[in-house]
Amino acid sequence: MKGPIKIAIADMVISFMWVFCSSAFGLLTYLIATAAGVQTVRWASIVIITVVFFGFLSIFNIIGGFLGGASFDPAATTAFYAAGSGADTLISMALRFPAQAAGAVGGALAIMEAIPEQYKHMIGGPSVKVDTHTGAFAEGVLTFAITFIVLLIMLRGPQSEIFKTWFLSIVIVALVTFGSAYTGPSMNPAFAFGWAYVYNQHDTWDHFYVYWICPFIGATLAGWVFRKFFSLPPVKVKKT
Repeated sequence: MKGPIKIAIADMVISFMWVFCSSAFGLLTYLIATAAGVQTVRWASIVIITVVFFGFLSIFNIIGGFLGGASFDPAATTAFYAAGSGADTLISMALRFPAQAAGAVGGALAIMEAIPEQYKHMIGGPSVKVDTHTGAFAEGVLTFAITFIVLLIMLRGPQSEIFKTWFLSIVIVALVTFGSAYTGPSMNPAFAFGWAYVYNQHDTWDHFYVYWICPFIGATLAGWVFRKFFSLPPVKVKKT
């Protein structure tokens, strides 16, 4: 992996790009459904947003690899560290998390400026729709679920990157749909922070409790559980 400062800068860049693009997934799904004349078909939007997510996630996997393993999700970074996978240290993560959050803020502010006024109500970030403790529990459980599945698919799943990305897209859309009545959900502290900054809620206890503390607990537990029950893939050593 690159040096901690370089990977943190790469994280900031890809976090900016991800929040800018992913915040408009709902709008893009609506526009595609309207153009296809299927906006009244209930299942159509689920299929469309899954395909949209798959397309963008595939692109961002390539960008992340080009940037030396950059990530836009602190929860995923935490889960891989807890599972014993990757080259991160506590120092590198201490640099990466603020960089990811800063990039997410930039992405959220940029998309608000770029989207025409009539569509701004169709973009945005997660928000708590239940009491704080229920929301925190839901976000923690959902983050545990998604990070554990990410570990399972990426480290023990199919060899094909296309199948990995497709499975991840289906799971993420399913969890987002399930968690929409609770916290949005976010399952990504940086993404939540970016939009909390726009809403001027980024420095509240409720925000950190729901979208940082509990997701980090869930991601850490996911990594520990994976490490307990699944062996890591062997490291390939190049012959000299």
